[in-house]
Amino acid sequence: MKERIRLFYRNIFFTPKPLPPGNFHAVSQTDDGAPLRLHLRIEKDGEGILILNASTILHLNPTATEIVYHMIRQTPDEEIISEFGKRYQIDPETATNDISEFKERLHTLIHTPDLDPEVFLDVSRVDPHSHSLSAPLRLDCALTYQMSDGSLSHYAPADRVTRNLDTSEWFQIIDKAWQAGIPHVVFTGGEPTIRPDLHELIQKSESLGQVTGLITDGLRFTEKGYLHKLLQSGLDHVMFVLLPDEDQSWEALRDVMMEDIFVTTHLTLTRRSYASLVSIFDKLKKIGVKSLSISSDSVETKEIFPVAQRKAAEYGFSLVWDLPVPYSANNPIEHELENANIKIDGAGKTWLYIEPDGDVLPGQGINKVLGNFLNDSWESIWLKASS
Repeated sequence: MKERIRLFYRNIFFTPKPLPPGNFHAVSQTDDGAPLRLHLRIEKDGEGILILNASTILHLNPTATEIVYHMIRQTPDEEIISEFGKRYQIDPETATNDISEFKERLHTLIHTPDLDPEVFLDVSRVDPHSHSLSAPLRLDCALTYQMSDGSLSHYAPADRVTRNLDTSEWFQIIDKAWQAGIPHVVFTGGEPTIRPDLHELIQKSESLGQVTGLITDGLRFTEKGYLHKLLQSGLDHVMFVLLPDEDQSWEALRDVMMEDIFVTTHLTLTRRSYASLVSIFDKLKKIGVKSLSISSDSVETKEIFPVAQRKAAEYGFSLVWDLPVPYSANNPIEHELENANIKIDGAGKTWLYIEPDGDVLPGQGINKVLGNFLNDSWESIWLKASS
């Protein structure tokens, strides 16, 4: 009787010790021959961040993290089942079913086109900024503050940024970010497609295993072969900054929506665009847009912003708030933050922002320099960001 009572209380209060934190990698293939690249970052609390085929970030609970850990180590299934039985106090049949179900879900994700670049798997989608991370989840890289017309953005701090890093310097930053465990890089500006080496930077990140994104006005996507060049370099997702009064912008959006890539469309809310909002949303829906980002051009549009937000929800668009928007006369960052009524708790925690000269800010428009990503140690930058 005493033994049964002891086992009863042990099962109630049993909490398995999480796996030790660290980074783990493997290259293999699925049972049907599909390529499988796994990059796993285990945090102190046992939860994991998995990069799947350098294109999708999965947030995992400790149990799912442990399954992937054993997949990377190529632990035989019978050993995993035995280990799970001991650690989680479950019978072999339950352990087998849990492992098989997780692998099936992973297999489905591998074969799902146009997937959201960041997915929560086997863990409740809670505020990611509430967790203490060993490194941010994303690095926003402003490659230039020049715009498509060749001018410097009026709102960007061009007086402080005196030069743009060259290709080799951005390569060093990308390498350093990967070594620090940062799984996601977003190239922004200004207009990043002005950079002739953009495809090389995307290719560099993809070769390491990072998920890569691009924030652009997309006008160059109408050039024959340019969009495909970026896609072949390994680009995973795009935020397309729509210019609703320009036919070329709509043409470019149609072109990118036909490709196998996740697209978020950004709309700057002005008095003019608000008057045509129903027409714009109708066209976006017809093109196949599912993900939408909205900001406003001035304090004067503040009162109409919630109306546009509700209308977007009625159309079934998923609203995205946590990606930066290129500095321009129509998209000053202070108006975006104020009028979207959003929190930027992730700045300096979940993401960092790098200016064209390598200086690191907690987030776009937060003019607190944490150091220079090229010249200062990652440890000193992250310490300042976390303090």
